[in-house]
Amino acid sequence: MATDANSVRITGKVQGRDITLEGGLSKEEIRGRLWWWRTSGSESAGARGDRGHEYDDSQRDVIATLGGYYRVPGDPHRQEAQELLELVYAELNPAD
Repeated sequence: MATDANSVRITGKVQGRDITLEGGLSKEEIRGRLWWWRTSGSESAGARGDRGHEYDDSQRDVIATLGGYYRVPGDPHRQEAQELLELVYAELNPAD
């Protein structure tokens, strides 16, 4: 898991899946990728075979940003999840 500042890319491991977040993503797109198991009702999640996936907190879900490593909370509606979303968005979109 690393952050490549030259290409504005953040990587992580969430629910056992390697994820990559790239510059230009909206907050909703970032939220969808960080909490993909919660998007079981969307077509894209069903196409990936993630429909009905339950959150398993036995593994540590983390992303690596320029500021360090952050744990991805299981509930995307908690305050710490919103703060993480804002931080990731700011790093991916530094010109905004």
